[in-house]
Amino acid sequence: MQRTEISKYGEFGLIKHLTERFKINHASTLKGIGDDAAVLNYAEKKILLTTDLLLEGVHFDLTYVPLKHLGYKAAVVNFSDIYAMNGHPKQITVSLGISKRFSVEDLEELYAGIELACKTYGVDLVGGDTSASFTGLTISITCLGEGETDKIVYRNGAKINDLVCVSGDLGSAYMGLQLLEREKIVFAANDQAAPDFNGMDYILQRQLKPEARQDIVLALSEKGIVPTAMMDISDGLSSELIHICSQSKVGCRIFEDKIPINYQAAVMAEELNMNIVTAALNGGEDYELIFTVALEDYEKILTVDNIGIIGHITKSEHGLFLVGRQGEEIALKAQGWNSLNES
Repeated sequence: MQRTEISKYGEFGLIKHLTERFKINHASTLKGIGDDAAVLNYAEKKILLTTDLLLEGVHFDLTYVPLKHLGYKAAVVNFSDIYAMNGHPKQITVSLGISKRFSVEDLEELYAGIELACKTYGVDLVGGDTSASFTGLTISITCLGEGETDKIVYRNGAKINDLVCVSGDLGSAYMGLQLLEREKIVFAANDQAAPDFNGMDYILQRQLKPEARQDIVLALSEKGIVPTAMMDISDGLSSELIHICSQSKVGCRIFEDKIPINYQAAVMAEELNMNIVTAALNGGEDYELIFTVALEDYEKILTVDNIGIIGHITKSEHGLFLVGRQGEEIALKAQGWNSLNES
């Protein structure tokens, strides 16, 4: 396989080489890559801004994460934050810290994933930076989006009696990670062993190539539904729901039998002797949306595909609880993954 050293291009030549295929999609992008700064024009819309930092060995493992998938995921998780505000992503900047073990071809793979994400979601790449790194690969992506003033959704708007809703299914990304980690251990013991991923394509995709729920945001808009509070599920259902309730000064009841679980995820959990509900509550990286809607929107929400009603908002003094299948109440705790606890 051809290997081109990064030094062949230099910093500005490398950026030009990696980004020259990216096309501009939005009128709000007046000037993209090629000057000291991008120039954007949002007119009367509100600007939404989010950023995400990914570190090799902390947030991803290149033993089993292909660089193209990594590029796609790194972009999409930022798009997800904008959708979680009921907005629409428009531009990103990408900054990299690169060690000498990476070649130009490696970075082309990474950028191919970023480019695919931008094409899929209609987002412009407008800038970034590169630097040498002594600690592997570092990826920092900043995403800008736009939202209408009266439709931007925050975490602090949930009201008593609101319905608690989630999109898609939960726990699948975490079970995909557990499968990858299991096969990594097998490979470390025997590098001739072939990975056993048979019948588990869905949970692998949820971990390696997640999607942001643009479709849900568009569907809610079509139905005239503006959530009262919303987040994306990056750190686990429990953590995100606690954030919403804490900032909204309310409590909640969610029901175990209402939490949407994928069959592959459940099978994987049983195979690994894990509790799939625990994975759904605390696993993270599903990038589904958790949101609350007013009770009067109940009939409307039933007509939106891929949304489940899992509970309701209560008074703050009633606490935050998961109601089990036998009616038992279990206090919700924020036990999702936290990179700062890993050191």
